[in-house]
Amino acid sequence: MPPVANNFKKSLANYKQWRDDLIAIIYSYQNWMEQQNLSDPEERAQIHELIDSLKSDKLVIALVGEFSRGKTELINAIFFADYKQRLLPSSAGRTTMCPTELLYEENQNPYIKLLPIETRKTTLTIAEYKQTPVHWTTIHIHNLNSNDEISGAFKEIVKTKKVSLREAHELGLYHSNSAAPVPNSELIEVPMWRHAIINFPHPLLKQGLVILDTPGLNALGAEPELTMSMLPAAHAILFALGADTGVTKTDLEVWNKHVCVATSGNGNARIAVLNKIDALWDELKDEKTVIANIVQQVDEVARILGIPKKFIFPVSAQKGLIGKIKADPVLLDKSGLLSLEIKLAEDILPAKQELTREKIAHEIGGRIAATATVLASRLKGINNQLAELKALGGKNIDEIHNTVAQLRIEKHKYDNETIGFQNTRNMLAEQGRILLNHLSISEFDKLVAKTRQDMQDSWTTHGLKVGMTSLFTGIVTAMGLANQQAQQIKGAIEISYEKFHSEYGLAKLFPADFSLAPYHAQLNKLTAEAETFRKNPVTTMMEQHFLIQKFFITLVSHAREVFNDCNAGARSWFKAIMSPVFTQIQDHKITMEQRTENLCKIQENLDVLGTQVSELENYKKNLEGQQKTINTMLARIREPLSYN
Repeated sequence: MPPVANNFKKSLANYKQWRDDLIAIIYSYQNWMEQQNLSDPEERAQIHELIDSLKSDKLVIALVGEFSRGKTELINAIFFADYKQRLLPSSAGRTTMCPTELLYEENQNPYIKLLPIETRKTTLTIAEYKQTPVHWTTIHIHNLNSNDEISGAFKEIVKTKKVSLREAHELGLYHSNSAAPVPNSELIEVPMWRHAIINFPHPLLKQGLVILDTPGLNALGAEPELTMSMLPAAHAILFALGADTGVTKTDLEVWNKHVCVATSGNGNARIAVLNKIDALWDELKDEKTVIANIVQQVDEVARILGIPKKFIFPVSAQKGLIGKIKADPVLLDKSGLLSLEIKLAEDILPAKQELTREKIAHEIGGRIAATATVLASRLKGINNQLAELKALGGKNIDEIHNTVAQLRIEKHKYDNETIGFQNTRNMLAEQGRILLNHLSISEFDKLVAKTRQDMQDSWTTHGLKVGMTSLFTGIVTAMGLANQQAQQIKGAIEISYEKFHSEYGLAKLFPADFSLAPYHAQLNKLTAEAETFRKNPVTTMMEQHFLIQKFFITLVSHAREVFNDCNAGARSWFKAIMSPVFTQIQDHKITMEQRTENLCKIQENLDVLGTQVSELENYKKNLEGQQKTINTMLARIREPLSYN
């Protein structure tokens, strides 16, 4: 097999190594912060939360498409060919019936967890059910060396059962166009499971890969949480099409309503996979004609979906799987699978790395910048002290006495200044409290209560529109008030920064703005998904109260997460812009005290001058070492991903 076939595996391993190194550096940074007394309990907790989130960091790739487009076979071919057979059931009649997550949980034995379809009757989301394992059916995989046991266990996820039309209606899986009572005699086939989670120790999954395999259009529409939370959380969506069918009407519906909405603002995350190109292979036609037919199909897909051809990959997942299993490089190359793997390795992984960088910058970027400023300020103070002490070498005791007297006057003035600044600090703390109150969960819960009142128990598309408008208007208003408050805080901080910079030479600081852009982007995605759902002619025509209520519950749950994230972001920003000036003020006070103490010692005995200079030189070297640590951390964060 050509080396390039392992491109994705190598890149994922490199990404994991980059992330692990980053965790170690952040640990070192936290330890240094504590040693220097620059960290408080809240900051320590936030950094530990960041480290924990990095440890559990995942690369999520979702497979989306209508039934019988070969999504599961793609998973087998790209990720699990090492098992020399189809790990996931993908033969005829074995199509995925429920959303399935493939992942790896450390310190957990291999298992398949299945959430019964009956849980759809409740108002709990899948995310909430994940916190209550008792509701799941668990199948343990005992022998990882038995492919038969593994594949046999995996077949459980495609099971179905027959229920009455009334039961299907109660589950939200059958909808009648009439107002007549739903009959109970006729049976209908439904999935046995609502959601499946497979914990498996595959090397790629161990490195942080999570694969989300989804059912077709009907199932996507029936589980709002899938389209509102899970798909938007994916770092790439592989949209499977059939080369033999092209883009059908239902394919286009899945693309427009789910793929495009989930990846809004990030077109690079959506990849169209034109699968089953082997259906176009014809031994009675020459190779040029076959290639021309495939190119024509790619052109047509690009035209219909409205995307560049570079985002469309014609493949044969089946032939690619066979090529890998039989170590047939010619067949593997012809399958087109390698080009898709290279895309995942060279585009999707670097994009994920950039998201991780942004997360770090968002969580502790301000603290790192503040630390760098503190170190620069301390170095400046040490250099000034060294210059001052070295200049004393040719002076007499009277001159040193005058210098000490002048320094004491300056220190007394500074002490009075810092006492006055405490009033400013108290005022800023109160403004910070108001800022966080605007974004508190209690405020959000008030919005939800008002929204439900506005809907007046009208679980119709009109009621949903009223509820959405009320909820989103309330959130945007709260964020607007928070933004105004943040601007006031920033203005007050800038005045303090400038005062101490101009009067006492403290380092020039530039407080960052509190950016609401990431949260508005998430809200825009929610709004788009909600509008798509509300305008769905099927929903409008049938007035599916069950589905509308479930959709609204999911909408509120996701909006709550955004609101809570915004609160955490505001808290982190407030700490980041407040900390530098307070630290510098305190450092300057300590520096003045050290200068006074050193000069008093020299005043008493000129012979200690050399000792004082030597101690400051050593301290300077220590600070320069700390600066190097910070710079190393920043360089590691910015380091590009290697593909070698």
